[in-house]
Amino acid sequence: MTHGAQVRACAYTDAAAQAQAGQCRTRPLPSLAMSSLDAPWRTAPLRETSTERALMRELGRAVADFDLIREGDRIMVAMSGGKDSYALYTLLSKLAQRAPVRFELIAVHLDQGHPGYDGRPLEAWLQRANARYHILREDTYSVVTDKIPEGKTYCSLCSRLRRGILYRAADELGCTKIALGHHRDDALETLLLNLFFAGKLAAMPAHLTSNDSAHIVIRPLIFCAEATLEVYAREQGFPILPCNLCGSQSQAQRRQMKEMLSRMEAQHPNVRHSMLAAIGNVNPAHLLDRALAAQPHHVSSPDEAGSLVSPTRLRPRRVADAPSPDAGGEPR
Repeated sequence: MTHGAQVRACAYTDAAAQAQAGQCRTRPLPSLAMSSLDAPWRTAPLRETSTERALMRELGRAVADFDLIREGDRIMVAMSGGKDSYALYTLLSKLAQRAPVRFELIAVHLDQGHPGYDGRPLEAWLQRANARYHILREDTYSVVTDKIPEGKTYCSLCSRLRRGILYRAADELGCTKIALGHHRDDALETLLLNLFFAGKLAAMPAHLTSNDSAHIVIRPLIFCAEATLEVYAREQGFPILPCNLCGSQSQAQRRQMKEMLSRMEAQHPNVRHSMLAAIGNVNPAHLLDRALAAQPHHVSSPDEAGSLVSPTRLRPRRVADAPSPDAGGEPR
């Protein structure tokens, strides 16, 4: 059995995970009031649900297919305070308890100076989870609102500033990889944004090396459906932090892509599933990229060269259907 297959197999198991007592250290802040620790959200471990098993299968498959985690990795888990980052940290923690390789997690949260920001629920949750964590404070909010005209979306500049801060923190903490909570729907929406507005075919890779080759970004949730993550967040009672910077911009192009996909899936239930399969089943010979056509090993049909990856890895297994998310804000 290959290393990747071992990691995936361990993610599938339903055996009880062994505790990691003494392996993590918390870094409580003096400003955290004791009353915050008694908040009503759930922090005690819950019995594994069918939702969690489905997510663990998809996470394990991504780790195995794209070799996301190796022996001795120190992984920074970027914690936004949204549903996806909570799920990412929780699922990776469970994987660490049963995987055949040893790796450690460091949760990092960035306080970007948003008006009304309160990160205490997230910090209390990390403490209860016995997580090793760091809280960074950088006022990117003032920079973004100063540089971007009113009515325009903040996403691009905000993400670039945040990425630079996380890269610097990864260096300081000695992290070998940075794990982000992007999921299947994020990848599909990015594909459409690039197709419609940037004139290129590109989505979100599961494994990405930065341009300077100094950092590796991984997306272990890339096969996970957002609707399933929303169900999991409700089951676990994650204390979601609202995003008042971009979440209130109802005209954001990404939200338009999400709404378009939802309308299509109402008529064709397998649209997202099929699109995910498509970005793992690329036929370059049927595109119009002249650089690809000029390559000496370019072939005119897939039969001449075979698949880019094995057929079993091209077709993602479908995550169990989950109810539609409740109306309201967009947890991240």
